[in-house]
Amino acid sequence: MRVEQATQNDYSTLIEIWEASVRATHDFLQEGDIERLRPMILDQYFDAVDLRCAKSDAGEIRGFCGVHEGNIEMLFVAPQGRGSGIGRLLTEHAIEQQGAARVDVNEQNEQAVGFYKRMGFRVTGRSPLDGQGKPYPLLHMTLSESP
Repeated sequence: MRVEQATQNDYSTLIEIWEASVRATHDFLQEGDIERLRPMILDQYFDAVDLRCAKSDAGEIRGFCGVHEGNIEMLFVAPQGRGSGIGRLLTEHAIEQQGAARVDVNEQNEQAVGFYKRMGFRVTGRSPLDGQGKPYPLLHMTLSESP
């Protein structure tokens, strides 16, 4: 498994991974939320971050991570790849190569909160609404000096 810069040619695969991952982990979202987010992610958010993808030795994209100004803005792993170290690989790369030290996580996504805690992040704040103003609370997490 290797981490590479994502290109616009990868976007169709990335959005498929995003949607499959969201459906597997974000059961608090409504169908309308997913349908509204999909084009925004594809048309705006991918271009707004330093976007890297994890590829298998065969060149198949298994997950991706986007960082902007030291914040992990997105981290998604294909459902069949969860638990295999892809998220860890991408997060370590984001920290070590992209300068990531913060992440906002949906409070209702307990698996993600636990994952980031294991990666050395700690909760430093909370917002009652997500970035789109929806009532999906966000936990603001910062990388600890010593995990």
